[in-house]
Amino acid sequence: MPNEITPTSLPPVENTTESSTESFGDLLAQFEHSHSHKTEDGAKQLEGIVVTVDAESVYLDIGFKTEGILPRTAFENNAEGLAAGSKFPVSVKGRNPEGYYELSRIHVAQPKDWSSLEEAFAQKAAVSGVVTAVVKGGLTVDIGMRAFMPASRSGVRDAAEMEKLVGQEITCRIIKLDTEEEDVVVDRRVLVEEQARVLEQSRYAELKEGDIVSGQVRSLASYGAFVDLGGIDGLLHISDISWSRVGTPEDVLTVGQQLQLKVLKVEPESKRISLGLKQLEAEPWEAVGEKYKEGQRITGSVTRLMDFGAFVELEPGIEGLIHVSEMSWVQKVRKPSDLLKSGDTVDAMVLSVSPAERRISLGLKQALGDPWAEVPKKFPVGAAIEGPVTRLMKFGAFVELAEGVEGLVHISEISADKRINHPQDVLRVGEVVKAQVIGLDPEKRQLRLSMKQLIPTGFAEYMEEHKVGDVVSGRVVEQSADSAIVELGDGIRVTCLKSAKAAVEAKSDSGAALDLSSLTSMLNARWKTGAPAAGSQPEPFGVGQVRSFRLVKLDPEAQQIEVELA
Repeated sequence: MPNEITPTSLPPVENTTESSTESFGDLLAQFEHSHSHKTEDGAKQLEGIVVTVDAESVYLDIGFKTEGILPRTAFENNAEGLAAGSKFPVSVKGRNPEGYYELSRIHVAQPKDWSSLEEAFAQKAAVSGVVTAVVKGGLTVDIGMRAFMPASRSGVRDAAEMEKLVGQEITCRIIKLDTEEEDVVVDRRVLVEEQARVLEQSRYAELKEGDIVSGQVRSLASYGAFVDLGGIDGLLHISDISWSRVGTPEDVLTVGQQLQLKVLKVEPESKRISLGLKQLEAEPWEAVGEKYKEGQRITGSVTRLMDFGAFVELEPGIEGLIHVSEMSWVQKVRKPSDLLKSGDTVDAMVLSVSPAERRISLGLKQALGDPWAEVPKKFPVGAAIEGPVTRLMKFGAFVELAEGVEGLVHISEISADKRINHPQDVLRVGEVVKAQVIGLDPEKRQLRLSMKQLIPTGFAEYMEEHKVGDVVSGRVVEQSADSAIVELGDGIRVTCLKSAKAAVEAKSDSGAALDLSSLTSMLNARWKTGAPAAGSQPEPFGVGQVRSFRLVKLDPEAQQIEVELA
């Protein structure tokens, strides 16, 4: 066993032969004099001189033909303001794939004999060595004498990475030293982990809320993405990726992607860093009050369907809600999926805007226009209509007059010829029928229709058989102050304007004293002949009476007949 251990952190010496004018010892002494210094405990480190700084690394001249490299995070304030020519004590850990020496700012001892090994072991100091070979269970390391490093303490994950360490200069710690057995065991992993912790602590200390940082997406989860910030990870939550709704992080991010991010929160104790991507863009809701006004027509895409309505994206980050009650004027929509599906492009009307609450209410039916606005003008009482049967109920049939406008034909208004138990006995959905408007209530959005009033054969035949001026018999079925509805035959109902004569009859009847003999004569005459007795007072005009009427108007096109009391 040699009494002195040759240092391993030496500069490469090339083109040296036995005929060289300078000995190896001279070269070593020359190097140590110009590039290293000794501390009180005899440990040796290299002196690195800053050459240049780029976005990620600091390059230092360590006296070798190739420069050494340190990450910017190894310096305070991420090497901001670090000037060329600055000097730092460093040690060599190995070489990276580009050929640069990987450096460490951890103090590394250079044992020269057993006593210095024992001192490094006692003080748990870092020592340098060169990995010489892969052996069973680990690696052999030359730290001035042969040492063993277990694979589990190598700081690498597999055999391929262990092979790459052969020939590399590393820093390690002596964890077992038996001078009698000359048994030395070293640990590299503990120093790697310590360096990582130091780096992590410095990064946590450097980061502040509001900082803009660069990072690389390391992994994706359902709730967000983990981003490597140079030794520590930050979480980019899915809600902070974009102002638009994001289904999954995979929709917009990929592993390895470089991002510029804003630090939202730093918690060194729990080692949590919250990051934001959307925060680097303008908040879209800030301009909503100026861009969207009540009554404005918009076009958007349906993003989500809920039980109470559908959300529509107006622009990235801005959604409006179409409540289920604002989807249709006529159809009772029980759930949005009855009309819409995700991805549909719809036109809607802005009903209200509340930027403070981040709410925009939209109406789907309003964008189509209220079909009932023109109903009183287009479908007045008495108008004839034609349309398809849309629904059959026990009490009647619904007929579509126009898009969004339906009228009800009550079961009693379907046929004048026969009694109907159910509308489906004579009608089917989709069948086109003709009917007459007999009632209208725009406020309640109700139209009452009658099919039997428009039976073509009854009106056509009646008007062919009669002319204006004819006196006919009819039964009063309805009356008001100035008019009455008179039925001249099955399904033939006409309007009667009460004449002055009828008014006088009613008045004289109400004011006359009861004459018992006249009443007896009238009843006997009516019993025998069916006609009023001569000189008797006429009956008052009322519902249910059968009276004589004169035809005053016959209009085949409008299917209208008007009469007056004869």
